[in-house]
Amino acid sequence: MVHEPRQRSQETPQPAVPSAGQPRQAARRGTPPDAPQLVLGRHGLRRLLGAVAAISADMDSRSVLHRIVEAAADLVGARYGALGVMGEGGAFVDLITVGIDDPQLCADMGLPQGHGVLQSLVADRRPLRVADVSAHPRAAGFPPGHPVMRTLLGVPLMVRGTVYGDLYLADKTDGTPFDDDDQQLLTALAGAASVSIENARLYAHLARAAEHFQRRMLPVLPDLAPLLAEARYEPASELSRLGGDWYDAMVLPDGATCVVVGDVTGHDVEAAPLMGQIRNMLWALALDRWGTPSSVLSRLDRALAMLEDPPTATLVLGRIDHGRDGHAFCWSNAGHPPPLLIGADGSTGYLAPARHGIPVGIDPSVPRFSHTHPIPPGATLLLFTDGLVERRGQDIDTGLAQLAAHSGSLAGAPLEELCDALITSCGVYDDDVALLALRTPAP
Repeated sequence: MVHEPRQRSQETPQPAVPSAGQPRQAARRGTPPDAPQLVLGRHGLRRLLGAVAAISADMDSRSVLHRIVEAAADLVGARYGALGVMGEGGAFVDLITVGIDDPQLCADMGLPQGHGVLQSLVADRRPLRVADVSAHPRAAGFPPGHPVMRTLLGVPLMVRGTVYGDLYLADKTDGTPFDDDDQQLLTALAGAASVSIENARLYAHLARAAEHFQRRMLPVLPDLAPLLAEARYEPASELSRLGGDWYDAMVLPDGATCVVVGDVTGHDVEAAPLMGQIRNMLWALALDRWGTPSSVLSRLDRALAMLEDPPTATLVLGRIDHGRDGHAFCWSNAGHPPPLLIGADGSTGYLAPARHGIPVGIDPSVPRFSHTHPIPPGATLLLFTDGLVERRGQDIDTGLAQLAAHSGSLAGAPLEELCDALITSCGVYDDDVALLALRTPAP
């Protein structure tokens, strides 16, 4: 279950193959014709160091481990290679292979079943070298379609006594048996692979815990009738970018609906508690004495300035009132992406007046501004954080234009469907995303 190695260019110097029984060390110290073998060894070591260095910077264990299997097969000169990954329950959950070009064949053969020769690697927890697989006492034959392999070299993947799987190679391309040097090299690679798997699992556990904590900090939206409301949160694809985005809504004592979407400056798991601090202070100020959205944000600036190390955040705070002329949205923007108004007919427009405020928590002396805009019947007001429209290597104006076009095409869809479509439009997010959508009653 492994990919046919790429053919070497005819210009590439080929290493001399020692005769049977001749130690490899003697061959390397031999006459000048053996020099290409020493060069290949140095090249191989550079590839090995590169693979190990990649592990420390990449938490996608599958791509890293695939490079490790390729490096093992290339350095040892093996035709086939595979790395079986065991889950926390002890069963194999993944298999990374080189040497077979047909992905359907790999899929048909499935994962290792934990018996036969390879079981020795996990059960005995020590390297295994087999000169004739078919003659081994634990040989169980090959699955249908599996290439017939004669020789085998394998080592278990272990970290601090925990077995994570096995790394094994089969059939050297020069026809010679695997030797002690091959075994030492594969053992070193197995150590790097084991650390990579363990780090990736710890990273995944931490990411799940951080995401769970962030979601627990977000509210369940209350009944905002006659308005319809939906909210979504999508964590960043990278743990280091997760945390700090939030949404909220509540009904004020005067009957208006108060809404907010914000993003704490900075990222990591510490951003979530800062988000909770700002959110709680904001609601306390809003309920104590509402006034205009700009006046609430000004009081928040002054309150944050009293802290020793004030957090900062961008946000949009607003209220939706219902009068004889219909619904109207009054808001203040503190350095945040502008709200998007989606008409029932699919027309769209960003609410982005010229007077734009700075993020909260920076300078309480800088003035705040409030703005008011009508919300037609059946229209949708969309508040969101910048993770929805920012992409690496892309101008944010492009993201805003794409969001408006996508939202306009979904203007007639149920609010839940619109939010689902917007939040799943990009499979990988550079930043986490908070989204709050409110829709006025149809005529």
